[in-house]
Amino acid sequence: MRPPALRHVLTHLVTPLLMCIGMGLAYMGAFVTPEPHHLPVAVVGSGPEAKVFAQTVKDKAGEALDVRTVATRAEAVDLLTSRDITGAYVPSARTPELVIASAASDMDALAVEKVFTPVAAGQGVPLKVTDVAAPVDDDPTGQGLFFLLIALSIGSYASVAALGAAGATLPLKVRALLAVGVSAVVSGIGALLAGPVFHLAHHDLAGLWGMAWLYSAGILLIGVGLHTFLRRWTTLAMMVLFVMLNFTSSGGLYRPELQNGFFGTLHAFWNGAGFVEGARSLLYFGGDGLARDIWTLVIWLLLGLAITAVAAAYERNKEPEPVVQEAREVEETEEEIEETVGV
Repeated sequence: MRPPALRHVLTHLVTPLLMCIGMGLAYMGAFVTPEPHHLPVAVVGSGPEAKVFAQTVKDKAGEALDVRTVATRAEAVDLLTSRDITGAYVPSARTPELVIASAASDMDALAVEKVFTPVAAGQGVPLKVTDVAAPVDDDPTGQGLFFLLIALSIGSYASVAALGAAGATLPLKVRALLAVGVSAVVSGIGALLAGPVFHLAHHDLAGLWGMAWLYSAGILLIGVGLHTFLRRWTTLAMMVLFVMLNFTSSGGLYRPELQNGFFGTLHAFWNGAGFVEGARSLLYFGGDGLARDIWTLVIWLLLGLAITAVAAAYERNKEPEPVVQEAREVEETEEEIEETVGV
């Protein structure tokens, strides 16, 4: 093999190797050792006995739990449905009860059960578990929305490479319009999967489609804009933004209370978290907190529009490139789409 050809191969191996490192660090860092960090729970009761019990639980758990007391079970249910707490323990000498909302996070609910089951066992009585917001029977773990997020993400960022390769000679305005159109198709596929195919959404399917479109359009416009500057490195950038950092911080498998501070912080403003939490709000919690999640998706869409506008201005002011250079860049974008499909 001639040195130039070998150098060409080695250069193109950089991207998949960096993906390997990044995926390993992101997924293993986010998912391998989930542990509670300030998991919010409540003890129902207003007397001194309830307060002492709550403090005892807090002292034993340390930083794993944030324990508060609430006066009534109804107040605890309100906090659960607004997702301010992950579980509420109702003390009783005969039938202690743990109230959860597993649709918010099945893993959080299991973590809370793991905390309070031994408490009831210490009293020699079984623990009654009541789920006030359970996922639909077609999605018993509530993780279907996370896998829907994966499908939407792959359809979106893979389409960026396709637009870069097949649309390399088109004006950026046309590529941006194509991105908007592709996002409508991707979100439509997502709605079909969530509705008629797998029955994740038993109602408000139109609202779910709207959030899927906002999510997909944001990714596509960001990618189309970045492609002007990054070229063949766009695939790596999209993988970092919308796979490595996005899936791990979405809360689809573990909410931030079970992750380290880095991924928990990203959960507050990343677009994947906006989609997953928004879908949960819409489907299971009567729209509570939905406005904030929609604004998260809108801000990412506006970011995509801004990056695309900057890229359009750059391309307008850029001198025409020689035909050879243009052909080389088309070849690179075709290689980029192959890398994306391979991933």
